[in-house]
Amino acid sequence: MSEILYVLPALACPVGMGLMMWFMMRSGNKKATAPATKADPREQELAVLRAEVDGLRKRLTPEPSPKDREQAR
Repeated sequence: MSEILYVLPALACPVGMGLMMWFMMRSGNKKATAPATKADPREQELAVLRAEVDGLRKRLTPEPSPKDREQAR
């Protein structure tokens, strides 16, 4: 009986790994078959935030003066 207690931890690792692989495989299939019907609100918020960052960058970046433009040529 005590020998079984030594074998159980050795079997728990491969059995647990097999179960984890099986669950991960099942969850991966659900994502592939689900149709994308609605736009992701996070994508919309990301677009708004990117536009805001672009606007702030334009405000903070000084425009070159005409004198600087002539020197660059």
